[in-house]
Amino acid sequence: MQTRILCLVALLLPQYGLAVDDQVGAKIDYGTFENPAARVRPRFRYWLPDASVDSTIVQKNIKDAGVNGAGGVEFLPYFDYGNTVPGADWVTYGFGTPAFVNVFKAALQAHRDAGLVMDFPLGPNQGQGVPASPDDEGLQWDLSTASVGVPLNGSFQGQLPGWGTGELVALVSAQVLSSRNISNPTTSLIPGSEVQPSAAQYVLKNSTLQDWSQNVTSTGGLSLSFPKTGGQGYRLFAFYQRQTLHQNVPSTSNVSGTIFNGGSYAVDHFSPKGAATVTRFWDQYILEDEIKQMLIEVGNYGWEDSMEITSNVSWTPDLPSIFQKKHGYSIKKYLPLIIYNNNNIGVQSTAPGTIQCLLDTPDQGNGYINDYRAALGEGYRAYLQGLTQWVNDMNLQYSSQVGYNLNLDVLANVPDVNAPECESLAFGDNIDGYRQFVGPAALAGKRVISNEVGAVINKAFQHPVTALLWEIARAVAGGVNQFVLHGQTFSGNYVDTTWPGNVPFHYLFSELYSEKQPSWNHGFSEALNYVARLQYTQQKGQPKLDVVIYNKASATDAQFGTIYNETDLIEEGFTYVYLSPDNFALPQARVRNGTLAPDGPGFRAMIIPSSSNLTIDAVRDIKKFALNGLPVILSGGLPNAFYTGDGNTDSLVKEISSLKEVQNIYIVSPGQASGKLQSLGIAPRVQVQTNGTWYSTWHSDADGVDYLYVLGDTMDTAGNLSVATTKQPYFFDPWTGSRTPVLEYQHRSGRTVVPLRLVANQTAIIGFTGKPSNTLLHATQVPSSVIGYNYGNRTNNVQLHVSSVSSGSTTQTLGLSNGKTISHLTTRDPAPAYQLTNWTLTVEHWERPDNLSDASIIAAKHNTTHELTSLISWQEIPTIANASGVGYYTTTIRWPPTTNTADGAYLFLPHTPNAARVYVNGHRLPAFDFQAPKLDLSPYLITGENKLTVEVPSTMWNYIRTMLDELYSAGSLPELEGSGPDPADNGLIGVVRLVPFVNVNIDLS
Repeated sequence: MQTRILCLVALLLPQYGLAVDDQVGAKIDYGTFENPAARVRPRFRYWLPDASVDSTIVQKNIKDAGVNGAGGVEFLPYFDYGNTVPGADWVTYGFGTPAFVNVFKAALQAHRDAGLVMDFPLGPNQGQGVPASPDDEGLQWDLSTASVGVPLNGSFQGQLPGWGTGELVALVSAQVLSSRNISNPTTSLIPGSEVQPSAAQYVLKNSTLQDWSQNVTSTGGLSLSFPKTGGQGYRLFAFYQRQTLHQNVPSTSNVSGTIFNGGSYAVDHFSPKGAATVTRFWDQYILEDEIKQMLIEVGNYGWEDSMEITSNVSWTPDLPSIFQKKHGYSIKKYLPLIIYNNNNIGVQSTAPGTIQCLLDTPDQGNGYINDYRAALGEGYRAYLQGLTQWVNDMNLQYSSQVGYNLNLDVLANVPDVNAPECESLAFGDNIDGYRQFVGPAALAGKRVISNEVGAVINKAFQHPVTALLWEIARAVAGGVNQFVLHGQTFSGNYVDTTWPGNVPFHYLFSELYSEKQPSWNHGFSEALNYVARLQYTQQKGQPKLDVVIYNKASATDAQFGTIYNETDLIEEGFTYVYLSPDNFALPQARVRNGTLAPDGPGFRAMIIPSSSNLTIDAVRDIKKFALNGLPVILSGGLPNAFYTGDGNTDSLVKEISSLKEVQNIYIVSPGQASGKLQSLGIAPRVQVQTNGTWYSTWHSDADGVDYLYVLGDTMDTAGNLSVATTKQPYFFDPWTGSRTPVLEYQHRSGRTVVPLRLVANQTAIIGFTGKPSNTLLHATQVPSSVIGYNYGNRTNNVQLHVSSVSSGSTTQTLGLSNGKTISHLTTRDPAPAYQLTNWTLTVEHWERPDNLSDASIIAAKHNTTHELTSLISWQEIPTIANASGVGYYTTTIRWPPTTNTADGAYLFLPHTPNAARVYVNGHRLPAFDFQAPKLDLSPYLITGENKLTVEVPSTMWNYIRTMLDELYSAGSLPELEGSGPDPADNGLIGVVRLVPFVNVNIDLS
């Protein structure tokens, strides 16, 4: 009966708009800007140590995340990152075991109880595999090489080198023209990675490459003769394929009997067989009817993490046939060319191989390497599509960190999943890098472009909240619109683990979010709600972008560096992303009325840097785009040819040269693309004029709201935004969820010009909605003495908050859109601003419990009190230099001021890196921007003495670093050098100002 109900639910889901919703504009519950729905909120990556832990604590952790503002968790059975944990029983508590199914069910139930949604892994650790039989053909494959020089007499007699190490794929001979040793890279993103210091580089004579596989006997015997030559003679390369049996969760037992005795094996990522191994395991061991029903109710994404499996060469047994079908020739005799730097280019950057082979051709064999990588991408696409279809069949969606670390064109595969995900760690918070990943997803109309954010090396227990928000702000500027925070820890006891509990990555990477972080219950929810509202504005509507930049690489750099290095587009405000020519095959890649993808991002021009590599298909598509009216700008001259096959590019170079003759294609000098666009009548949707750098995004909501997001980068800035709309502008405050009409703006040539001031790394959201604002009276010039305002019940009445005139003021005239001016806003003399001093600091110390082995305790707490005349770092106060916890800063405000006049006052705090809360007379004030804290105290002030309290949580690092040699997680000490990173500054640091003001009512009717 239950199975029938599940089938009925699955049939009915599409009718109610609950089927796969990966496209922009999907009919899902977004909630409201003030209170976004769970599906739109950020989630935590949640590290489950293994299935032996207390499931009631797991449920509490999940519900606590929801209370704090998250939409749920990305549930990750961690198994100590694939390390063996002494004392752990992963035959009983491994992935997919009955014990795991019970914990998984408890996690789903917690989400259902709390109204949250859950992402679930398709495998443990990085999600790269599942328990399986070692002879399962869907497990990971590798290609190994054995090489030997042919004696100078030109004859080889004997057994093939490497025989018995796997199934022979090919035996290739080639004449070696020259050889030398080269140095391999020595630095890696991943500490402790394997290092291969050097490699032997051989230059091979192209015409001598030959496959001799048919000459090898059944026992590996070989007899060959080669022409006698000068130089270094001939060399043999034998290639064997074999399964790696790489365990992403190691076995903890030598006893056979069940599928769980072997741990968990990585699967083949370049074949649908790898996907079938994963889904077959789920269907057999996990997806009982009750779990499937719960997944339908609260499941969000089935997902896979970054690819961290290693090999000699990325391979699948199907690769030769895929290659032959795609390119029309055999790869076998060109295998020597792919044995270097074609494994995991992220994790194995310092171990690219010990042999590199080049050809004596102009491209040195790169054309064959590019063809191999393109074929590999076809296999990877089949793998992604297998998993996506299986997850979609449950009316759920599939998310993956597409191509992360793999030696293929990531941009080509981004559209193949419902919700592609990138990661701040590899992208290095580089906005240009995000634009590369986002472009294909935006073209394909993906509703969600996700980011695993917050993993920073050497920042465990010391990554400030505002640093996390800075990473998020930069990703949003690049087009990302969903965040999974790295990460939330299980807060209970675990095997061989001391307080403060299980620490994934053993203190190497941030962050360990839980109630054991002082910010968790002292300001972190404000940050999560800020991110939720930010995501709401970025997911709700269709992203619109000005320009697309061409980008083709056979293997995308795992670090995603900057491609377009000119600043002209950013300085003018042009928004842009990148596309690979592989993306031109998408049905959305069509030009109408001179616009590429007019129903989607709406690119109004394409830029091709001269450093780009054009394929023959790309040239044909670009010509078609241009002839259909899309302006194409060749920046810096004609681009290069992309090598394929034998590397002969003569015909392709001619095709590229012919671009100069095509209508709507223009050649400009580097950095002049923006000027050419403007001369063609193409202006940015959001023009920028500022004394620094502003990044923006634009989203058009079907409900009639256009959202403009702005990030002020690295320094305090001021300037104007000229926006291509005449709708009424509103400030959408992501910290409070409020919406306030913009007071000051102007209209110029059908655009709305809004002045803006941003402190370093501050963001702003302006929404444009309703009837044209040129019919409404508003201010066109506001004096600097106006430090705030409130609109009354009617939008034609505004109350200005006027402070004393600052010494740097330029004008004190209020200008209105009807041409009227008000030279003197008030005859009253507002009280001057002043600093608040003489603080009492009460520090609530968070320290280890008496029983260090009890990791379930939050902390042992006690208080100390300190009198301060200035606000300095705890580092400068000897008695709390190594303290961690929560600081309560109190002082008094006498109100009203004894001189002059005031109707209210604003409080300006210094930047609060790790969150803060403010109380006046015991009343907690609304959330405020941690980057630029400004609070209106007026509703809370009483006549006489007012108690002001600023609550500031610290990070835990300063205390934890004093006892690193006593702290164990899963049986290991922290993986840090010496005493680890230096202490961090904690507390409220800087100047606190109180700025009184008087009210001035202005009638805008």
